[in-house]
Amino acid sequence: MRNLSLASTRWPEGSLGGESERLKSRFARAGIENAATDAAALICWATGFDRSGLVAHPEALLSREALDKLSDAGIRREGREPLAYIVGEREFWSLSFETGPAVLIPRPETELLVERALLLLAGVKAPRILDLCTGSGAVGVALAKEIPGAQIVATDLSVSALALAVRNAGRNGVGDHFEVIHSDIFEMIPGDGTFDAVVSNPPYVPSGEIDSLMPEVSRFEPRGALDGGPGGMDFLNLIVQETPARLKKGGALLLEMDPGQITECSRMIRLDDVWDEPVASRDLAGRNRVLEARKV
Repeated sequence: MRNLSLASTRWPEGSLGGESERLKSRFARAGIENAATDAAALICWATGFDRSGLVAHPEALLSREALDKLSDAGIRREGREPLAYIVGEREFWSLSFETGPAVLIPRPETELLVERALLLLAGVKAPRILDLCTGSGAVGVALAKEIPGAQIVATDLSVSALALAVRNAGRNGVGDHFEVIHSDIFEMIPGDGTFDAVVSNPPYVPSGEIDSLMPEVSRFEPRGALDGGPGGMDFLNLIVQETPARLKKGGALLLEMDPGQITECSRMIRLDDVWDEPVASRDLAGRNRVLEARKV
């Protein structure tokens, strides 16, 4: 029996409007929350139309090449592969970043990490910034873009992630002051107190909770970039303990974490008198997301 939702489309098969409606229906049945938005994004990606063109010319017919490209992409998205992996890029801090399965997809809430770092580094002419667990390089590249004199040192355990971060630095015109180091957190970073700031969005999901996350995350994003140990705090605790040796006096530590981890991480910071009082900042959803402290 023919599916009514597909039969009732207002636009002919192979048209912008028709393919958009078909994809939206398929994605909704697959449980994708933003089915219409994702359908429109894939149509624009496959055809080169922008959103206004999609609305203005729904009757326009797609080329065979675009239809084939869209067919493959639709199957992948229907299987819950993240949109950013399919189209190969994601916007962060109004910059374009290459994405792929070697790295977490940059998320809007992580922009708070950049905002807070910029405020804490205001007035520092040429800050040296350590970006731990850089992944796609989104945080470090955004800071390099905003602070032309900054020197970013970005580390990651994944060689593939570091290669992608280098490409993103070049893509956004900051490759000349974006250095990458293959390192397991601080392993290859000497404790010589030369950094003005340490920023990190480390793995912080409790190991036992990863499989319960939405399929786009649990099945496709790299587990090593998510898994923060049994309680989710392994990397956060290590960074709090080891950062002081890498910071100048007055230097800042900024960490993204789950809102439920703010209290415990703040307690850890207060146990060491090298830090001033930690400060939590809220993301756009009103939840504490970034914790910061200065070395006294």
